[in-house]
Amino acid sequence: MNSILLFAGTTEGREIAEALTGAPVSVTVSVATEYGETLIAPAENITVLHGRKNAEEIEALLKETRAELLIDATHPYAQEVTKTLRTVAERTGTEYLRVLRGRETAEGCVFVADTDAAVEYLNHTQGNVLLTVGSKELARYTEVKDFETRLFARILPVKESADAAFRLGFSGKNLICMQGPFSEELNAAMLRAVDAKYLVTKDTGASGGFAEKIRAAKTLGVTPIVIRRPEEEGISEADCLRLLSERFGIKPKQQVTILGVGTGSEGMLTEAARTAIRNADLLIGAKRVTDALAAYGKPAVNAIASAEIERVIRNSTAKRIVVAMSGDTGFFSGAKPLLERIGDLAPEIIPGVSSVVYLAAKCRTSWDDAALASAHGREANVTALVKRNPKLFLLTGGRLDAAAILAILTEYGLADVRVTVGENLSYETERITTGTAAELAEHTFDPLAVLLIENPRAEKRAVHGRSDGDFLRTEVPMTKSEVRAVTLSKLGLKRDAICWDVGAGTGSVSIEMAEAAEKGIVYAVERNTDACALIERNKRHLGVMNVTVVEGSAPEALSDLPAPTHVFIGGSGGNLKEIIEAALLKNPRARIVLNTVTAETFAEATAAIKALRLKNEEIVELNVSRGRKVGAYHLMTALNPVYIISCEGGGEDA
Repeated sequence: MNSILLFAGTTEGREIAEALTGAPVSVTVSVATEYGETLIAPAENITVLHGRKNAEEIEALLKETRAELLIDATHPYAQEVTKTLRTVAERTGTEYLRVLRGRETAEGCVFVADTDAAVEYLNHTQGNVLLTVGSKELARYTEVKDFETRLFARILPVKESADAAFRLGFSGKNLICMQGPFSEELNAAMLRAVDAKYLVTKDTGASGGFAEKIRAAKTLGVTPIVIRRPEEEGISEADCLRLLSERFGIKPKQQVTILGVGTGSEGMLTEAARTAIRNADLLIGAKRVTDALAAYGKPAVNAIASAEIERVIRNSTAKRIVVAMSGDTGFFSGAKPLLERIGDLAPEIIPGVSSVVYLAAKCRTSWDDAALASAHGREANVTALVKRNPKLFLLTGGRLDAAAILAILTEYGLADVRVTVGENLSYETERITTGTAAELAEHTFDPLAVLLIENPRAEKRAVHGRSDGDFLRTEVPMTKSEVRAVTLSKLGLKRDAICWDVGAGTGSVSIEMAEAAEKGIVYAVERNTDACALIERNKRHLGVMNVTVVEGSAPEALSDLPAPTHVFIGGSGGNLKEIIEAALLKNPRARIVLNTVTAETFAEATAAIKALRLKNEEIVELNVSRGRKVGAYHLMTALNPVYIISCEGGGEDA
């Protein structure tokens, strides 16, 4: 069996050991302290040793374990240890890998070359100091004037370290023994507790909590003094894991995070998001998202489709993977389809500040009483949404951008609704514009704008039940309101129904079908050119956009239409059976309702139902009389009786 000698004692070392657990390789892990030994999980192929070792002891250990590979994952500031390991590896001809910790960027800090320079700097200052440099070099800081009262040392809760600190003169409240990691809040609490004016730290990278210390210091006005990290050659932990994967066939356990980056600017990232990005070995996301996060210096792969993101994740040897998505992970996000693919990886989900939340705050309004919808890369029944909701937040993009939506509102009788358009939210180029739909239709907007649409005259009526007077009329026949109500009830429409209205006339049934099926579409099939024009006029008059007028005779005009879930036949031109057959050919289980006032069509309908073996047949004869006033009296005038016949196809689903 192959053999590896791993010098750990850092987060990277522990994670490499964890990745090698169960691999076809014998691993000896060397750590400096007993405490470090407790952090390595035991395994059949993992042997853990503790205690600091000199060159001779390291060479002896190499021979004893017959290690073919020496991995140096010691602390980035443990220069002497690294120098010794390199020397022993060269002398014994052992393959050597130095694992480097990623560097962090920080502005507004005082950078010094080494511990001596830090001590020199502190001797020219006044005020308390929080030391977060570990215990090994505390002796050097005793050269700072009044160190016993002025310096507060934070070290690991290890007896050896605590005893050494006591001997040097650090004790009582000036000695803090705690195990990290430390959050920004906890760092800030410690700085406040000791009334620190300075913080001394090293560039320990993301796993060492460097950024959390620096942010806490800056928030409190504490000056960070950073000891620069020694320059050296090596590879990242991710590259080391990739090499081990290729050589031994291992795949480290992945930590996948699906992250909402909010509106996209750095200032809108949550603290949890920043931490996840800093700790990441790999970023995945759309190019505009990864470009916005380029300052973090992380390897990135551009992918948008959930299938492609899954492929990248499952083929990657990166341990910590962050999938960065714009907006919030729970609001029209790609997180939903991605979760369906990688649920077995138990990804962590970190939400972001959505553009809706941001725009609501900018407009000083709430969003809990608003409808939320998206037209970003998808179809949306804009007029139905606006007509039914006093307040609507709408994402835009793709075909239905802000300009297209404003044009639709203006065309469909909603020109006077109040619209607020938010562009480039949270960026320096942010622009928020408010006006009526008609006023803003003359403007040019970014394709990815967010809209707040307010309609104080939003409809409160039920889904169907329009009066005949709502419709524009000509000589074209129209189904009366009472008959429409029963017809729509028998159709049993769903919100996403795909409907055919054959022999649509004025479009009264088409329009009420479309209002009920607000997430679907209605194809109004009519052979009369004047009637087709009237339907188009009624669409705009009543603000209903999900009706498509199809001019032509049935069944020929039905051939190019999508499969219907529901079919209403108001006029058949003597082709009733052929029309039903055309519907059933596309969807053998379509729901069909037809109306007739003549005995001949009734006979044709019952014969067709029998011949085509339709099921759930139901026949209703509807007699309606309307009152009219004659002097001081009301007389009832009967309308023609109407047969309403409903049934369903008996075949399998389309």
